Amino acid sequence: MGKASFPQQEVQAMLSTNQIVDIQWKLGMALTSDTCRSLNSPYVTLLLKFVETSGQICQRSFEMTIPQFQNFHRQFREIAAVMETV
Repeated sequence: MGKASFPQQEVQAMLSTNQIVDIQWKLGMALTSDTCRSLNSPYVTLLLKFVETSGQICQRSFEMTIPQFQNFHRQFREIAAVMETV
């Protein structure tokens, strides 16, 4: 696993314009990479399946460090709480 990719602005834009229909995640462990022989770093892969405004179903996957995933989870809970009040 290389550098974790989590384009937060891209995810926020996607969530604000599309409907999520499925979320899958898995926990992995990066043992080595091209530049480091001993990473031993846990990461989360998140797969979001969503319906675009055109009606097409798409999916995007993101790899995040554990702190990035925890932040994403916190933000997602906040969004859900706001949506319940609408």
